[in-house]
Amino acid sequence: MRIAFYAPMKPPDHPVPSGDRHMARLFLQAFEEAGHQVELACRLRSREPKGDPQRQDRLKRLGDRLAERLLRHYRARPSAERPQVWFTYHLYYKAPDWVGPKVARELGIPYLVAEASVAYKRADGPWDAGHRAILAALAQSAAVVTVNPHDAACLPDGITLEAIKPFLDTRPFRQTAEQTAPARKALAQSQDLDPDQPWLLAVAMMRQGDKLASYRLLAQALAPLQDRPWQLLIVGDGPARKDVEAAFAQIAPERLRYLGERAPEALLEIYAAGDLFVWPAVNEAYGMALLEAQSLGVPVIAARTGGVPAVIKDGTTGLLTPPEDAVAFREAITTLLDQPGKRREMASAAIEKSTREHDLSSASRELDAILQRALRSEAVRENAG
Repeated sequence: MRIAFYAPMKPPDHPVPSGDRHMARLFLQAFEEAGHQVELACRLRSREPKGDPQRQDRLKRLGDRLAERLLRHYRARPSAERPQVWFTYHLYYKAPDWVGPKVARELGIPYLVAEASVAYKRADGPWDAGHRAILAALAQSAAVVTVNPHDAACLPDGITLEAIKPFLDTRPFRQTAEQTAPARKALAQSQDLDPDQPWLLAVAMMRQGDKLASYRLLAQALAPLQDRPWQLLIVGDGPARKDVEAAFAQIAPERLRYLGERAPEALLEIYAAGDLFVWPAVNEAYGMALLEAQSLGVPVIAARTGGVPAVIKDGTTGLLTPPEDAVAFREAITTLLDQPGKRREMASAAIEKSTREHDLSSASRELDAILQRALRSEAVRENAG
């Protein structure tokens, strides 16, 4: 099947890494693993963060022009080489799809969406145009794929929801999991770490808002635990780095290692060397880093928020705490610091769960089935018309 793919927030070939780009790439990989031909239809970044109606109007008009250009391009092809499905990844009021609905409608092909949300409070406000565009796109959609189960509550009635679990390609994780001892030894040497102490991991961008709030809550939870053996490895960087460092100023410097931003392959080795992933997950969607850590056998402590419970099985692959509760988070850390045997049990369970429930191959099969259902529904609709 030929799929026209679009990510309004950030195209999957954008040079700047982010969680959004990473998930877009995983969707592309899942489709290709199922045997589909995927082409990046458009690179327009429609995100308008300031609530500027004039800029939104310019983006809409640009999207209309790009849609017309794509239609001319596709119609010039033989019919067998045109897209059979349009798939848009990640829609919300600040980043609507100004291109896909028109192209899909004119070509008579199903329009599918993944990870969409609706904020009804934005109606009649500065992002009203984006809000209305999201509602129109969802009304046209043949299906809306939800990765975060929390999103379903934010979607209008009457649309077809297709739920899949958060996923990643666990193959490189499984390979790296077999190299835990060498990874730990190398990291201990390069970062002057004590291999006999538990290593806590936190992996996240350093930016204002929820990420910084999570870092601050983590520092607040750890500060009273300095009578216990542990060291914290922080992986990430960004414009709020000084604020993050200030939050951890109350913790002895010898306990902290700031590793900065790391390439994916280097990050795998850091996960493999860790003992416990600790992230308060303030307003987290589901947290790809939480899933990555578990795929390498690192139990996770996180808040029970958003789609996080879809990734972490409380008491089995980690511990969940009430949102934004530093005391409960501290108690959970204490519990697993004091129970190395429990950490080992959780490590094995985390790998098993990731491989069984969250692997790319499972998502690939599910997405293929969703595409097939959308095509059948479109054929039934056309025959009925």
